This record gives sequence, C-alpha cells and structure tokens, in this order.
Amino acid sequence: MMDLDTKVAPAPVTARVRRFVPRQKYLPVTATAVLISLMYGIGVVNYTGFSDTQIVLNIFIDNAFLLVVAVGMTFVILTGGIDLSVGAVVALTTMVVALLLENGWPPAVVLPVALLMGSTIGLGMGLMIHYFDVQPFIATLAGMFLARGLCYVISTDSIPIDDPFWVRVSNAQLWFGGWFISISVLVALAVVLIAAYVLAYTTFGRDVYAVGGDPQSARLMGLRVGRTRVAVYTISGLCSGLGGVLLSFYMSSGYGLHASGMELDAIAAVVIGGTLLTGGSGYVLGTVLGVLVLGLIQTIITFQGNLSSWWTKIFIGLFLFVFIVLQRVVTRRRR
Repeated sequence: MMDLDTKVAPAPVTARVRRFVPRQKYLPVTATAVLISLMYGIGVVNYTGFSDTQIVLNIFIDNAFLLVVAVGMTFVILTGGIDLSVGAVVALTTMVVALLLENGWPPAVVLPVALLMGSTIGLGMGLMIHYFDVQPFIATLAGMFLARGLCYVISTDSIPIDDPFWVRVSNAQLWFGGWFISISVLVALAVVLIAAYVLAYTTFGRDVYAVGGDPQSARLMGLRVGRTRVAVYTISGLCSGLGGVLLSFYMSSGYGLHASGMELDAIAAVVIGGTLLTGGSGYVLGTVLGVLVLGLIQTIITFQGNLSSWWTKIFIGLFLFVFIVLQRVVTRRRR
C-alpha cells in the first residue's frame, strides 16, 4: 500500500521554496523602495516644505534626461555588458543639435538626426563587440573618447540654443492639480513604459534576459545572441541621443562638457535599482527607483544647505557598495 505520508510531506517544503524564490527575485528592488521611503521620511522630518509633492516632481524634471539614458543602460547591463559612452554621446548630441539649429535647420529635421546619430554610434559599438569579440568595456570606452572628441571638433565653447520651438518646449509647464511637470518628464515616462513592455512581453525582452543569464545556454537554445547584443547597444545609443535632446531642452545649450560622468550616474542608478551587473535579472521600474534615489540625495543636500555637492558622490558610492554586496548575497543564495 502506498505510504500517504511520503506523498504529502514534501508539499509544505515546496510551498516554502516557492514563497522564498520571489522574495529573492524582488529583494533588490524592494530594498531600493525601502531606501527611498527612509530617505523621504528623513527629509520630511528634518526640512520644512520637503513633503510638498512638487519636490518629488522636480526630481523627475531635473533628471528626465538621466532616466532615459539609464533605461538604455538597463538593456545593456541585463545582457551582462556595460556602456561607458552614454555621457559623451549625450554631450555630442547637444552639440550637434545646437550647431544645426544655429545654422537654421528646422527642429523637425534636427530631432531625427540627433536620434539617428546616437543609434548609429550604439550600433557601431555593438557590431564591434559581436563581430570582433571586443570586450564591451574597451569598445564603449573607444566610443566615449570618439564622441567626446567630436564635441571639441565642433566647438570648444558652449553653443546657445535660441530656436523658438526649443525655447517653447524648454519653458513649457504642464499643470495638474496645482503641480507641474515638463514635457521632458512625459517623454521619459513614455520611454520607461515602452521599455518595460518590451522587456516583459516581447520575444526580444526574453532574449535579453536569457543572454544575460547564460549566453552559452541561450545560444544552444537557438537564440540569436549576437543580434540581441547588437540591438541592446543600439537601444542604448538611441536613448543617449534622446537623453541629449532632453538635456538640450534643460540646458538650452550645447557644450562638450555637458553630461560629464553621466555614464557613471546611469550605471549607479541601474545597479541601485536592483539590476545585477552580471546580467539576467532586473527591472526598468528598479531603474526608475534608482534615479529617484540619486535625485533624493541631491535634494536633501540642497535642503541641508551647508554640505558640498561632493557629498552626493560620497552617498552614491556608499549605496553602490551596499547594493553590490546585496547582489552577491542574492546570487549566492540562488546557487
């Protein structure tokens, strides 16, 4: 006769394992959400006016371009890669936009040119990585030097943007319920929604996770690993071009020193948002939370008033250490 005890005993264990796996899966994002709650609570308790909803909206307004760039970086890091060129591509985009507008080009032409330029640079780096088996660090480092150098070929000075369309978009405020956001915020949120949909509900999104999780297994399953890698760097270049357009709205100028260090801020936002540096795990929502963390740090330092802006980098460094250690703990438990 069959022993019923041996059939039913493993069930509670399986149930516990199933409950534990999602906790592991969402642990980094949950930790980021908790961190944001703590930081916001500290700000509300210590600073008058910090609880105003407009403070949070201002973080999105001031970091819309970074959010777009970080979304592109999320695709790259999910495949286990890295893109060091994004800040330089953003700066180059602002220079090209300013130069073309200064020479009388219509905005309807300048916008697609800027996006095409960013995509082309990303495509070139992706092809180099795939066909010549160059490490992403080296390929994108070359792209960074190329883009930043082209900025100074165009001009060593700042180029102001006074095109009427650019000025209108830059100054536009979309009001609702007593608060306002900029057009750049709407663009950034649209990019976030599109990226989240692509990663969650498309074949390409599943390929991105598979390539980051285990490239060899993905190749054995018949997935187009090379095409996926080239595509994510092209997406990152496209997002960098769009981020450059948004930064040109924000700064109303093109300058070779714009976006200095933005590649590190984008990587920090993605990692703090819970995406594993080794690839295969992460969410666009986490990247949004990571950008919010960076913005809250800057806002708290501004409210404090007596701290140097360099404290922003110090806190970002500390949080990166914490989240990298957290990632290691999660990956070891999965094994």
